[in-house]
Amino acid sequence: MNSETSDTLDQAMVRSSGLDTLLRDLTDRAVQEVPGADACSITVRRADRLLTLAGSDGLPSGLDLRQYENGSGPCVDAAETGEEQYAPDLAEESRWPSYTQYALSAGVRCVLAVPIAVEGERGAALNFYGVRAGALGTGRDAARAFAARSGDAIDVALRIERRRQSAADVRTALLSRSVIDQAVGILMARERIDARIALERLRRASQDRNVKLRDLCGQLVARVSTPDSRRPM
Repeated sequence: MNSETSDTLDQAMVRSSGLDTLLRDLTDRAVQEVPGADACSITVRRADRLLTLAGSDGLPSGLDLRQYENGSGPCVDAAETGEEQYAPDLAEESRWPSYTQYALSAGVRCVLAVPIAVEGERGAALNFYGVRAGALGTGRDAARAFAARSGDAIDVALRIERRRQSAADVRTALLSRSVIDQAVGILMARERIDARIALERLRRASQDRNVKLRDLCGQLVARVSTPDSRRPM
């Protein structure tokens, strides 16, 4: 891959406002850089199932999903085996009969799925689609180089996303703890009981009403300024 492409991908990471934007930039760039590619998508295994993280303009709807549903297809095999899958002419392909029929009906004639290594994910692939038989034959080296470069970018983006999610989880936990503490304080003042008894009473009410403790406490805190806020929990 040339330096111009590398610079473009680095710039995409910098200007991206999120993972979706970055990955969409990568798939659109792949179509421009790989000879014979009319569409591109990114497959990653997450939570024990394969999904498409992003697809370029022109990617037929359901093209990847049909593979995931059948558990069979070039991008499935590339992600699960770590081996490149190339079908120069789907009209003569016999490895994935159900998928092949669907892809041909969607106007796809040639498929190349290149595995990519992504930290923390068990299986990923960059998928290239062509509308002419043999369209991707001369672009395989470019596709491999692009997949290697994209793997680094996707890896960084996913790590950033995981950190953001972790930070969001921490904020949620802190907010939950705060509202629970407020509810405990309300019961302590209202019933003249200590914190341990107040918390136990809230937990019992949560179980009896089949409501999460955080939600129950939020409801109590929200009612403190209403006329019926003196009702016991």
